[in-house]
Amino acid sequence: MARTPVTVIGLGLMGQALAGAFVRAGHPTTVWNRTPGKADALVGAGATEAPSVEAAVAAAPLVVVCVRDYDAVRALLAPAEAALSGRVLVNLTSGASDEARELAGWAAERGADYLDGAIMMTPPGIGAPETVILYGGPPSLYETHEQTLVTLGGASTLISHDVGLPAVYDVALLGIMWSTFNGFMHAAALMETEKISATAFLPMATGWLKGVASFLEVYARQIDDGSYTAVDASLETQIPPVRHLIHESRTRGIDTSLAELTERLITEAVGRGHALDSYARVIDHFRPSTR
Repeated sequence: MARTPVTVIGLGLMGQALAGAFVRAGHPTTVWNRTPGKADALVGAGATEAPSVEAAVAAAPLVVVCVRDYDAVRALLAPAEAALSGRVLVNLTSGASDEARELAGWAAERGADYLDGAIMMTPPGIGAPETVILYGGPPSLYETHEQTLVTLGGASTLISHDVGLPAVYDVALLGIMWSTFNGFMHAAALMETEKISATAFLPMATGWLKGVASFLEVYARQIDDGSYTAVDASLETQIPPVRHLIHESRTRGIDTSLAELTERLITEAVGRGHALDSYARVIDHFRPSTR
């Protein structure tokens, strides 16, 4: 079966992984990068290196770009604006929702259709069946090119007609990731003071995280319903343990900033009269209407 020709612009680690996935799947793949030399391995695998960005855009109906930021997307594509007309621009560059919406308008002014995507994977996972890329844009446009785009990630999906929504999902999920990483780093530093290695502590930590994750379903329902009755532990009962964490860390010379933030979130909620509510009530701190 004939495969849709694609162009990949930007050959950093992620761009090379995207182009490589297309090549392996049999798509005629054109590549271009502002800095020469990065296409050599891809060309050896079967890709075609375009001599210019204009030629790259003109080479395929589907143009995938993955570069540093949205400003770089516009700057790189500026010489090829005329060639964009009638093509589909798939932007997999990380950014913010307002940037995605502005770029969609920029593309439309130049006659191009537009999909924005958030890659929820590192370069080595590109092309795997479990890899997720979240897309936003017109459903009919996504459906037309879905079989080509799932080459990059088998679990990819269109989450909204709004091109800005993938960026919101992206940063929200990354926030969970970094918070989890930071919590583990703090815990590992604490355990080190007792000469317990991070790898020895890891099984306990991962098992604990599974239990912690089980609370999220309850909290999500409470947030949506606006009812925060504690069924596990009330906020007031969580103040002493977090203060124990602060004390234990401080006496061992471990940074206490994460634990102190948690204490502040809880005590703020208690101070607003929510002592008997669940931890889900802390969401009020983050909502713009209550800050």
